[in-house]
Formats: sequence, C-alpha cells, structure tokens
Amino acid sequence: MTSRAWIGYASSVAATGACTLVGFAMTPRFDLVNVAMVYLLAVVVVALRYSLGAAILTSVLSVGLFDYFFVPPQGAFSVDDAQYLLTFAIMVAVAIVISTLTRSVREQARAQTALEVEAETERIRSALLASISHDLRTPLAVMSGASSSLAERGEQLEAIERRELARSVYDQAREMGERVSKVLQMTRLESGGLALELDWVSLPELAATVLDRLSERLAAHRVMVDWPGELPLVHVDAVLLEQVLMNLLDNAAKHTAPGTVVRLRAQVRDADIVVSVEDFGHGIPDSDVERVFAKFHRGNTAGTAGGMGLGLAIARSIVRLHKGEAWAEKMPGGGTAFRFTLRRETTPAVPAEPAES
Repeated sequence: MTSRAWIGYASSVAATGACTLVGFAMTPRFDLVNVAMVYLLAVVVVALRYSLGAAILTSVLSVGLFDYFFVPPQGAFSVDDAQYLLTFAIMVAVAIVISTLTRSVREQARAQTALEVEAETERIRSALLASISHDLRTPLAVMSGASSSLAERGEQLEAIERRELARSVYDQAREMGERVSKVLQMTRLESGGLALELDWVSLPELAATVLDRLSERLAAHRVMVDWPGELPLVHVDAVLLEQVLMNLLDNAAKHTAPGTVVRLRAQVRDADIVVSVEDFGHGIPDSDVERVFAKFHRGNTAGTAGGMGLGLAIARSIVRLHKGEAWAEKMPGGGTAFRFTLRRETTPAVPAEPAES
C-alpha cells in the first residue's frame, strides 16, 4: 500500500472524528439531518482527494458514528426510524459516485498530460534535428571544400593558402564541436545529470579567463569591464559559471555589429550579486525579451551570425541550478542587457596559521 493510500485512510478517520465533535456541538440547536450533512461533507472531501477505498471507509465510519452517537436510540447501532437507513445509503452512494468520477477525471488529466509531454518531446526532437541539419550543413560544406582543395592540389598552393585552408577546416571543426557540445549539455541539464561542484570563486578572475578565451571573437568589439571595489567571492561551480559568461559574451559578439561596446559588470544588491553583459547595439524586439532564452530561439537581428539557439537557454539553466535567475531587458539608450543573479553568501574565514613554537 502506498503512502498516499495510508494518508487517505488516516484522513478518513480524522475527518469523521472531527465531524463527530462538530455534531456534538450542533446537537442542542440543529436537527439530526444537519448533523448528517456534516458527515456527508467529509465523505465528499475525502472522495475528491483520495482513493475509492478511503471514501468508502469515510462513508462507513460516518454511518457508524452518526448512528451510534446521534440516531435514537443513542449508544447502540440499532435504528428506530427507517428513514435514517436511506441517509446511510445516500452517504455510501455519494462516496462511490464521487470517487469514480474523480478517478475518471484524474485518468483523463494524466492522459492529457502524457499527450502534451509527447507532443512537446516531438516538437523539441524535430527542432533539434532541423537545427542540427541547418547549422552543421555550412561548416561541413566549408570543411569539405577546403579539405578537397588541400587533397587535390595542395602541393600547387602557396604556403599561405594552405595555412588559410587548414585554418578554415580547424575553425569549422571547432564550431561544430561547440554546437554538438551545447546540445549534449542542454540534454544533461534537462535530465538533471549535472551536479554542481561548488567552490569559492573570484568573479573578476573568472571573467578574465573567459575574456582571454574569447579574445579572438571579441576582437572587433570594444569590451568594458566594471567591477565594484568590494566584490565578495561567490560560491559557485566555476566551470559552469564560465560557460554562462562565455555564452552571454559570445551572444553579444554574434548579434552586434563590429565596433559595438560590450560591457561586463556586477552590482551587489542585498542578498544577491547581479552580473550583467550589456551591449549598446540596436537591441532586440519587445517580443524577444523573454523568448530569447527559449531553446532553439534565434534572434531576429538582421545581418548577424546565426546559431543553434541554445546558448542563452543553457546559461539560464545553469544560473537556475545555482538558485539564481536570468533575464534580458532593453537598455534605455538602445541595446540589450542580459543579467543573472548569484546568491551572496558569507565568505568562510581563513584559518589562522599555527603559531611558531
């Protein structure tokens, strides 16, 4: 028997006991039919919330307690007036009817939920296949063209041309690897397969590592960094937080024109630290402010690089793993700010060094 079944039976006993106490309080002022309605209410409530067995137990207990304590002759299970037998039958019938209807509704709700989950799974699968086929086609074509040139006439090409072709193959292979990695990471995040490895981290140091890794992609942008003077350490998974910053900064680089200012900054607010990646480009449409974090959503900014639409979704999922929130908002002077919060925790004290003897 499941724990919920036990809870249902316990609730049945508790409900009928409470109805008996209410019945004693009502007896001096109300007719017995009103006391019966109190028991009937308990039957209805238990039938709606729990199993058929719990509902029938409630009706049986209600009939027994009502008969024993309130129906003449009191203190016995005999009945002087036959009309009360109809009341007892109605209680049992109500329990059976309501429980049956409730079970039917629950089964329909479960079936509908299963259909919706299946439809959503199929939609995600279709979107994933379409995204992969679309986004990997271009890198594969570039790699195929460059590698065939090297294979067929590599000896005839000058050294600089060979290096450019080889570099093209390398860049496209790296791009494909990153996109496949994002798909796998999104799958792990949604399945709960990622466990946080928390440690105390300095945000400026972690951000410096990320900016160094993205230096080539951000080379055409003007990057500004703004950290407050007394920024506390954060208790996070450093690898995953690096991924958040990389995805946000990479998104700014992809979706803004060369020369655009991109600012990385943090603010301490009460119990949170708010980290922001702000760009001063053309901004995003109002309709995209929330949808931009959805899986496979691609921005509508014309003339910018594409992608699988997973970077921001992964960033938000990682932030939520850290009990934070991530959102986008339009900047007053134009541009978009992508912000996320990290919990501000008390930094552990550094243990004192043992005194020299």
